[in-house]
Amino acid sequence: MIIHMKIRIIKIIGINLLMGVVNLFVSNALAQTTSDRIHKSFDDGWSFKKDNTVAGPESISFDTSSWRKVDVPHDWSIEDLPNQTPGSVQGPFSKVAVSGHHTGYTVGGTAWYRKTFTLKPDEQGKIVYIQFDGVYMNSDVWINGHHLGNHPNGYTPFYYNLTPYLLASGKENVIAVQVKNEGVNSRWYTGSGIYRHVFLNIVNPIHIGLWGVNVTTPKVTSSLAEVQLTTTILNEGKTKMEVTLNTNLIDAKGKIAGTTKSNVMLAANGKTEVNQKINISNPKLWSPETPQLYKAQTTVFVNGKQQDNLTTTFGVRDIKIDAKQGLVINGKRVILKGGCIHHDYGSLGSAAIDRAEERKIELLKSNGYNAIRCSHNPPSQTFLDICDRMGMLVIDEAFDMWLRSKTGEDYHLYFKEWWNKDLTNMILRDRNHPSIVLWSIGNEVPDRADSIGMDTRRMLVKRVRELDPTRKITEAICRTPQWDKKTPAIFQDLDVAGYNYQLEKYESSHKEFPDRVIVGTETFPELALENWEIAKANPYVLGSFVWTAIDYIGEVGCGIYGFTSKKDEMINVEWPTFTAKCGDFDIIGNKNPASNYRDVVWERSKMEMLVKTPVPENMFLFKTRWGWADEQKSWTWPGKENQKMNVVVYTRCQNVKLELNGKVIGEQVVPDKSITVNFELPYEPGTLVAKGFTDGREVVSTVLKTTGQPVAIRLKADRTKIKADRNDLSYVSVEVVDAEGNVVPYADTIEINYAISGNGEIVGVGNGNTEDLSSFQQPRKKVFHGKGQVIIRPKGNSGKIMLKASAKGLAENLIEIVTK
Repeated sequence: MIIHMKIRIIKIIGINLLMGVVNLFVSNALAQTTSDRIHKSFDDGWSFKKDNTVAGPESISFDTSSWRKVDVPHDWSIEDLPNQTPGSVQGPFSKVAVSGHHTGYTVGGTAWYRKTFTLKPDEQGKIVYIQFDGVYMNSDVWINGHHLGNHPNGYTPFYYNLTPYLLASGKENVIAVQVKNEGVNSRWYTGSGIYRHVFLNIVNPIHIGLWGVNVTTPKVTSSLAEVQLTTTILNEGKTKMEVTLNTNLIDAKGKIAGTTKSNVMLAANGKTEVNQKINISNPKLWSPETPQLYKAQTTVFVNGKQQDNLTTTFGVRDIKIDAKQGLVINGKRVILKGGCIHHDYGSLGSAAIDRAEERKIELLKSNGYNAIRCSHNPPSQTFLDICDRMGMLVIDEAFDMWLRSKTGEDYHLYFKEWWNKDLTNMILRDRNHPSIVLWSIGNEVPDRADSIGMDTRRMLVKRVRELDPTRKITEAICRTPQWDKKTPAIFQDLDVAGYNYQLEKYESSHKEFPDRVIVGTETFPELALENWEIAKANPYVLGSFVWTAIDYIGEVGCGIYGFTSKKDEMINVEWPTFTAKCGDFDIIGNKNPASNYRDVVWERSKMEMLVKTPVPENMFLFKTRWGWADEQKSWTWPGKENQKMNVVVYTRCQNVKLELNGKVIGEQVVPDKSITVNFELPYEPGTLVAKGFTDGREVVSTVLKTTGQPVAIRLKADRTKIKADRNDLSYVSVEVVDAEGNVVPYADTIEINYAISGNGEIVGVGNGNTEDLSSFQQPRKKVFHGKGQVIIRPKGNSGKIMLKASAKGLAENLIEIVTK
């Protein structure tokens, strides 16, 4: 007995000594690694080839010396197609493109990307992840010839662990990505390729998981905010370790607003969630008007040695939504002045360069929008970061279809297998963004009202609430047979009822279901006034999202307008139109007439005057409800002398008086529940003035003057000083002007030639013409209504960029852009 006890004691001592040696070895190994994670861009220097027949690019030894070098984000569908006529330049459009009008006659296909990298000595022994923010679509990824996996969804983020297949320090590792954008898989332009950012994350074996910090603010007042944090920590080592988690909250001035520390035992090859709570006194609250942001700095220690550090940006705000108060942020009711947008960027296609994302949000924010619906897919990480910073509210939308298809080869093929993974990745990545006010689980899905759809909806809602119980859930529902009978069952699982084009149903729905909260997830531009007024008067309506805020490639002719020989005759939407032809703004960001109308609706402007393009004799105007009649802020109509013109004035004044060259043409009373009056008069060059009166007093006036002949080119950059960074851009507006500097609106046939020198390149040329199929990448383009655009991208070095614009018969212009 005594002998056995001695042996047992010796064994225990031996085991303890062994564990001490192991822990000492692990501690030493941890101490030898760098303390912080390495999160670095993996965007530059890819080899690219579009080819669906090439074999073996995934292998290490494959020769890519003949392939083209590209940086991502990259979209091959916006690039010039191979020449079809010797000596000509072919744009990105093909009349026989398999997706036709859906994607604006652009071409998909299959392509390969390859990139090499080596690990530094201090990166050995670490865990290496590659993270893709979006690849369109159906991507396969290899590392050193090993297949990591397939990801069908073109919009959701995904990542792979490269660690088991990496080569020793100093040896080249090869990443290969095959992208297959084949068949008719979308109803709008998607772009093709690795069109969002790629990152490498290099971390110690003990580290915070990707998207592993969740920050919520369950209690918020002006004097105190309760911040709750849940941090997922992974141990990919073979030894159980005690971990210390330290979290600091940092305000916008860099000062610590709160701190806490937790200790936890972490199993070998295990993970755990650590819950922490920190109170912030007198918090700076996030709202669309004051988008104050905080940072949570989360640090992991083992035996006093730092192992990982992650910074998570968040906002402190209190959001409540119900039918009695509407959407209330920090105690104040907010009406959603929203727009639906797709994810393309005009002449850049879908390449999600940071400045392109920022400019899009800037454009909408500066024109009165406070909300965006990401239709009909998750946006990029960068997009949401910018919305946080600029105070733009967001509906983050997951799917455009569930189990039933819309185009035959779309995501419905993958939904059953992939919905949970895609939805989970979307919410884990996006849940800390204060800009997101609603999750949307679908848009106009074909199975929305049948038994399959009901089961799918409950499944999706259940999963969203598991991942994020702090936000409300919606779904965009279009016209459904037996609406009044079926929608109670549809909306019972949702927090907010998304109505697409159902304005006439709002009041009756409210009478029958007084607790139902409604949001106009899609609305017609022509009903902007009605949607705004009903939301102002009724908190159960959160607001509306117009289709659409910015014109986009694909869904060709959604907002078509034009002239027909028979009244109410439809116009066939076909080549050469390549955009939806609708939007408050055209694809290069110029205001369309619908935006001028909305300025008056939202009371950003007291008066806007436009002139309708004359309807040819014996013809009739046709437009869809997404479109707008062709109106221009112009009194320059050469060749239309003495022809009757329709002048439309939008105003909230009571009366409008119109004068031409000092003579009163007429005066009209603005109809009740309207902001529109029309005048008809023969065209005569000169000065057209509209004056607005309220209670007999003139309160506003606006002027249109006939311009002279085009004599020069004017260049104006949105910024003349930009970062020497591939993620920055300078947008240069191009205008054909007369001798007095007025834009000549009828200049539609003048082609501008561009020459660039210095540390930049032209990455896009464009105009607002929805039928101009010329290249977006060649250094020449016609203007439209006297306007065009050039997008300049830095090459990555500090210095100067010079852009020269010239055209026959016009004075040329030169602009300088500095990169630092």
